[in-house]
Amino acid sequence: MSQGPVRDGERRLHPLTPLRRAWVPIAATVGVIAQQGENVTRWIVDLSAVLRVLGVAALILVFGAYGFLSWWFTHYAVTDTELRIRSGLLFRRTAHIRVDRIQAVDVTRPLLARVAGVAKLRLDVIGTEDKDELAFLSEKDAVALRAELLARAAGFAPAEAAALGEAPERELLRVRPRDLVVSLLLSIGVWAAVLGALAAPVAVWWVSSNPWAALVTLLPVLGAVWTGTVGRFLAEYDWTVAESPDGLRLDHGLLDRAHETVPPGRVQSVRIVEPLLWRRRGWVRVELAVAGSKNDVLVPVASRAAAHAVVARVLPGVDLAGLEFTPSPRAGARWVVPVWWKGYGLAVSPDVFAARHGRLCQRTEIVPHAKVQSVRLGQGPWERARGVADVHVDTGANGTVTARLRPSAEAAVLLHAQAGRSRTSRASARPDRWMT
Repeated sequence: MSQGPVRDGERRLHPLTPLRRAWVPIAATVGVIAQQGENVTRWIVDLSAVLRVLGVAALILVFGAYGFLSWWFTHYAVTDTELRIRSGLLFRRTAHIRVDRIQAVDVTRPLLARVAGVAKLRLDVIGTEDKDELAFLSEKDAVALRAELLARAAGFAPAEAAALGEAPERELLRVRPRDLVVSLLLSIGVWAAVLGALAAPVAVWWVSSNPWAALVTLLPVLGAVWTGTVGRFLAEYDWTVAESPDGLRLDHGLLDRAHETVPPGRVQSVRIVEPLLWRRRGWVRVELAVAGSKNDVLVPVASRAAAHAVVARVLPGVDLAGLEFTPSPRAGARWVVPVWWKGYGLAVSPDVFAARHGRLCQRTEIVPHAKVQSVRLGQGPWERARGVADVHVDTGANGTVTARLRPSAEAAVLLHAQAGRSRTSRASARPDRWMT
């Protein structure tokens, strides 16, 4: 159901939104009752049946009025330069979101919202950590507004952007549910969490002889296990990566369906994760660091060749298979980090700086030279004595990629060479522009 203009081009959210807003005072009331349980129970028992019914009716009326009024006083509008969101019942808040600062617009559909035919619009804006959102819009309005905002962010005129509609897309990769399940079963971290969930309550019960203490210990552990197993499966189910002029589109989720966008040109670094038990199957996981965005997974599980093909769309011209890693020197590194030193490696190509670490779970981090913000050399006293040093590369996503345990002379040369490569690459880098 589309909402008509309110005034000055402003529009209201979907009429079902008050039902969601009403949960705020309901949750607060439940919290008070839980805290004052005995007093509330005694007070309710002392009331007559009529007063109890009137009390419930009054609460429903208050909750409904709050939801309705918060919806009534929330408007949004797209002007020539910004998306404006006005909200607040008692304290008014107006968010002015410049369209040229928008880097991603995600459409999420929680389970109940899918049943009702509505969706939530979440916006990633450069320079802000928290996402602004419009919840809820009809699915048709959410998709149309998303397309308009992305077109406006790409530089199209307002009238042209509104008429463009959803940009076409081409599917690059789809993760089969079977592969996702097998990948979870082959994750050492999952089995470690399950064993911890079984062992921790037993240990607490053994020491304290108190079943309630064991239960209190069990609940948060079970929550962590759920998040890493069933929760992860539900979130990453039917993971699809598609390419469009907007960037790479990610669709995933079994119960709550999410539609996210990886904005081109905003990816600061890419991480290739290879757990030990995945290597025999040739599987990897691809994670991203995007400036100002919390979307950090590109591919939950895929073959190495398929993952590299997707990464090539994020980092054009980069051949991950062609990177040649040189290990840390045995003579100095083995005394600084015994055994695990064999997992460290470094590769530098004309386009990227890449560092590898880990033996049980190998991680390869790749940073385009144009995304490097600063380069540092670190060397502790023990590393200095063994003739090795670390080279740290800082990116725009507040992240750092470290090439560990390089020979001191090589690290000094690499420090200055990397600074020069980054400066040259930034000068010749293509603009972060969509739909071009």
